[in-house]
Amino acid sequence: MKIRSIECWEVKMPLKEPYTIAYETIHETVNIFMCITTESGIRAYGCAAPDLEVTGETPEGVVKAFNEIVEPLLHGQSLLRIALVVELIKKQCPGSPSLLAMVDMALYDLLSKTAKLPLSLLLGGYRHSMPTSITIGILPVRETIERATDFIKQGFFILKIKGGHSVEMDIERIRAIRQKFGDSIQLRFDANQGYSLEQAVRFVKETRDCRIEILEQPGPKDEWELMGHISQQVHVPVMADEGLTSLVDVHRIAKNDWADMVNIKLMKVGGIHQAMHINSVAKAAGMEAMVGCMDESALGIAAGLHFALSRPNVEYADLDGHLDLIGDPANCCILLKDGVLYPKSGPGLGFIE
Repeated sequence: MKIRSIECWEVKMPLKEPYTIAYETIHETVNIFMCITTESGIRAYGCAAPDLEVTGETPEGVVKAFNEIVEPLLHGQSLLRIALVVELIKKQCPGSPSLLAMVDMALYDLLSKTAKLPLSLLLGGYRHSMPTSITIGILPVRETIERATDFIKQGFFILKIKGGHSVEMDIERIRAIRQKFGDSIQLRFDANQGYSLEQAVRFVKETRDCRIEILEQPGPKDEWELMGHISQQVHVPVMADEGLTSLVDVHRIAKNDWADMVNIKLMKVGGIHQAMHINSVAKAAGMEAMVGCMDESALGIAAGLHFALSRPNVEYADLDGHLDLIGDPANCCILLKDGVLYPKSGPGLGFIE
């Protein structure tokens, strides 16, 4: 598989509606896109969504590492040997998970197009589509209800509510949503590291009749024992998110029973190849998995979806990070109907320039 060219470029995408989580307000995102063109004319794509808080990267750092390390390395490798290339980049670019995810994504896009098979089928082919949650940031109760009403009118039936600033307001918002919409929707809650043990227990206790499906990352990402204590004291499954960045992390979580579920984000763990290993450990430990996302292009969302469709243990999806982006060049990669995501037909990730 000979290479004609490899390039990357930066795309800045404002959000239609800025949103607030426990530790920041997001107004825009910057993704880095890459393209591999082979001598036979195949073009394969990947993208990175660097986030200093979550992935430890900046857009400038990703571009620099790509130009100085990744691009020269790829020219000397067989690009269908994905495991080899991924391991080489991991060694030369440690601490760069979204960079690794971008390259991994492009390699799987290339493999799928070379094999002329849909990527989800090539990876395992377990299901054809997957419902996704839609996220509501931290808002007052009235605005939360308005946003939920709008999403439900669009066909979404799984709401993920962000919180962590005020346990009192979080309880009020959850109760108001359940009272307004009854059992017609599923509810998930993400504290984004904002709770203490006492706050998490109080939140779950006072929303018990609201039937919350998942409690995501209630405590700080580096306080694993705290999350384990929360998991032991509440009836709602606790999901690890920000603290899960590697195969070592999921092994430690499983070994110590620190969480009930895991959120696997390709940008956070380094792509599909790494995600499959992490999911296998979770499955062996009896933990269900969710595929999550950053504020990322539909190209990244498509990669996450193909991974989720291939694995029976990935029971949940939170793949809405592309829906509010202005100027996403890859918005053709995903089909959405009534809250359910479908991949584009045919091989590859569906990105056409």
